[in-house]
Amino acid sequence: MLKLAESVKVYLACGSTDMRKSIDGLAVIVQESFKLDPFSTALYVFCNKGCNKLKILQWEHNGFWLHYRRLEKGKFKWSRQNQNQLLDINRRELNWLLDGLSIEQAQAHKEVKVEKVV
Repeated sequence: MLKLAESVKVYLACGSTDMRKSIDGLAVIVQESFKLDPFSTALYVFCNKGCNKLKILQWEHNGFWLHYRRLEKGKFKWSRQNQNQLLDINRRELNWLLDGLSIEQAQAHKEVKVEKVV
């Protein structure tokens, strides 16, 4: 599981992505198709057509990380909305996705922001 700071943005590339693309190819998608900065601290998550492989592009200090996950059984609950749409999700939803759950968990506890103990 990826450990992320609260402030890190996570973007999900809807539809399928050619998993033959490596760092440069995915960075070009982020920059040209989504008009975002691949050198930001955000994570960019891509999935293949079969929904059993994920790649996550991440910039850190002086270079890119390319995280790759292949499921031996099962599929990721991937959004098949508009092919060129980008979803802004949070860390919790990313963890759900990596655990094989939908990012739209109806039964999950809602986040509570508490300002003081009573």
